[in-house]
Amino acid sequence: MAETPKPAASQETVVTDTPAAPKAKPAAKRAATRAASGSASAAGKEPSAAKKATSKAAGTKTAATKKTTPRADSATSTAKKPTAATPKAKAAPKPKAAAKKAAPKTASPAATKPASARMTKAQKEAADKIFAERLARHHDELRWLYMELYDNGDMFAELCDQMKHFFDERSTKLKELDAQREAAGAWYRASDMLGMQMYIDNFAGTIKGVEEKLDYVQQCNVNYLHLMPFLDTPADKSRSDGGYAVSDFRRVKPELGTMDDLAHLADECHERGISLCMDFVMNHTSEDHEWARRARAGEGEYMSRYFFVKDQGIIDRYTRDVPQVFPTTAPGHFTYLPELDQCVMTQFYPYQWDLNYRNPRVFNEMMYNFLFLANQGMDIIRIDAVPYIWKQLGTNCRNLKQVHTIVRMMRMIGEIVCPGIVLLGEVVMAPVEVVPYFGTVEKPECHMLYNVTTMATTWNTVACRDTRLLRSQLDAVFGLPREYTFLNYLRCHDDIGWGLDYGTLSAWGMAEVPHKQFLNDYFCGVAPGSVSRGELYNADPVTGDARFCGTTASMCGIEAAGFEGDEAAMDVAIRKDIMLHAYMFTQSGLPIIYSGDEIGQVNDYSYKEDPEKAADSRYIHRGAFDWGLTENIEKPGTIQQRIFSALAQLEDIRRTEAIFGAEAEVCTKDYSDTSILWIVRRAGGRELHAVFNFSDDAKTVWMPETATHTDLMSGTTAEVTTVDMPSWSFIWMLK
Repeated sequence: MAETPKPAASQETVVTDTPAAPKAKPAAKRAATRAASGSASAAGKEPSAAKKATSKAAGTKTAATKKTTPRADSATSTAKKPTAATPKAKAAPKPKAAAKKAAPKTASPAATKPASARMTKAQKEAADKIFAERLARHHDELRWLYMELYDNGDMFAELCDQMKHFFDERSTKLKELDAQREAAGAWYRASDMLGMQMYIDNFAGTIKGVEEKLDYVQQCNVNYLHLMPFLDTPADKSRSDGGYAVSDFRRVKPELGTMDDLAHLADECHERGISLCMDFVMNHTSEDHEWARRARAGEGEYMSRYFFVKDQGIIDRYTRDVPQVFPTTAPGHFTYLPELDQCVMTQFYPYQWDLNYRNPRVFNEMMYNFLFLANQGMDIIRIDAVPYIWKQLGTNCRNLKQVHTIVRMMRMIGEIVCPGIVLLGEVVMAPVEVVPYFGTVEKPECHMLYNVTTMATTWNTVACRDTRLLRSQLDAVFGLPREYTFLNYLRCHDDIGWGLDYGTLSAWGMAEVPHKQFLNDYFCGVAPGSVSRGELYNADPVTGDARFCGTTASMCGIEAAGFEGDEAAMDVAIRKDIMLHAYMFTQSGLPIIYSGDEIGQVNDYSYKEDPEKAADSRYIHRGAFDWGLTENIEKPGTIQQRIFSALAQLEDIRRTEAIFGAEAEVCTKDYSDTSILWIVRRAGGRELHAVFNFSDDAKTVWMPETATHTDLMSGTTAEVTTVDMPSWSFIWMLK
């Protein structure tokens, strides 16, 4: 790989707003000419140099070297050396004595035996025709957006060449699955879809261990398996961010297995009708990534892939305009690197360097990583921290229009090469900022988004016993186009931040700061009447702001009731746990549970004994899966049996009753008691009344009219006028 020479002492490397990209090979230039003339089908034919385009072009110089010329409009400018008083920049962690040489990439079965290698001439021609048709469908828009962002025809031609390369490398089985899913349409919206989220090491030790436990996964009725970050990260867990500081996008953590193991697991999952989801961290890399190591060594090509700045004035402007992600644990936006006498942008943690998507080389290479992982058999790609991807000085660097351009291009690239793939966006923002990431019906972006605000508002409802805010939130979601699909969950691997609608709450006399304090006190178990247990994360003693960590079972009171040996309290806690899952299954979208919640696993405080985890309270709900508890699933009366059996019944009803289909009309119903949440689903001339009692008291609810209803939980059909509901219970009445 060619390297950019270090500039002379009298020069400095200036990373421009849109760094120059490597010039394409002659074949790529010809493809660019074809693309410019609008001949998408011609561009789909593989140039002779396509298979080596990436490796040859990756090392070509993209950063301009010239005398220092400070620029005020770019975070990548170089200017005066920061003064000693640079409180805004974070201290860089102590570098390792020597950087290890990047390990060779491990080829998977899907990569070593591409479908094209086993094709006859006729089959190859048929496959080429399919690719050409897909490219033609998207080519003009894709090129328009790419050129609008980068104005670089050579790099666009290389991208097209590489899409063809990855299409050819895609296995026959995966191409057949793509065809099935294209024919089925939005396959991920089926009412039989149920997800489970897990850390590989916590659940089964290794990837091979997960494969050995697939019988249990199927026993849970799960057909969507989200494997938490498994790509290579620094061995030091204090610099891995739980797997979100990726040091190699094409290598699995050695302790978890290999890419071969991953591809084999995907193949076995597909045989069983299970889809695999993985995290794709697009915003940043680990400081141990090859790009970062070479940038730290002063190579301009690689410095241009990140944001470097020497001007304290620019750092100050970012501090003024851009909210901090972790103001308590990782304040500031830049980390000072003494070996370069410059600062690098690190919006999350000092060891996570933000990627510069102004550089087309960054976009292209990350798309190649995306397609490589798709070719290992991944079905759902969770795009991490989507809103942060594009940086622009003078803005808050959140949800900028260029982010939507990048996601839209990624969607089209997937539909050209691997149309069976689903993009899941992680957008932890206010609802008004979340919805645009669906794109439009005509120009879609993400296939699915996390229903973040609804999740947080649900737990607010548990603490307040007041459903008004939740009803308002659900009404907003239910009013969206039905094509928009949310992933619904009660909790995940991360903390719960109280990003609620405080404008509405304040109108009801609930001010933001004291209300957040109440919520944190309630769920930590210190507020009167609380049965929840958990811990705070990123607590800020100045603002009083904090996020909360805990398992579903512990937040519902199962931990407290078990510790106190209170059987009556345990009955209520289990009922609350089941009711909340029923509420989640009632919503349209894809429900996902966190591994361990199906057996009522409580908080794990052992993380405090591990020096690498002790400072991160999120590990309280990331404990190892307790396989011993699964032995109680078949034992009547145990906590595990009661929860597991109830969830299995809910899942079976949702899977078999047409009223839970994605096309159903869904709305909330007014009810005088604010502790009652009433959701109505309508489809095929039928009507489901799902009623939830968010109260410590028993309630009697009146049906809209006396009519014949079937209680889906008991199976009884009768004329119903009123229903008696114990505290924290629910009903599913089908009319």
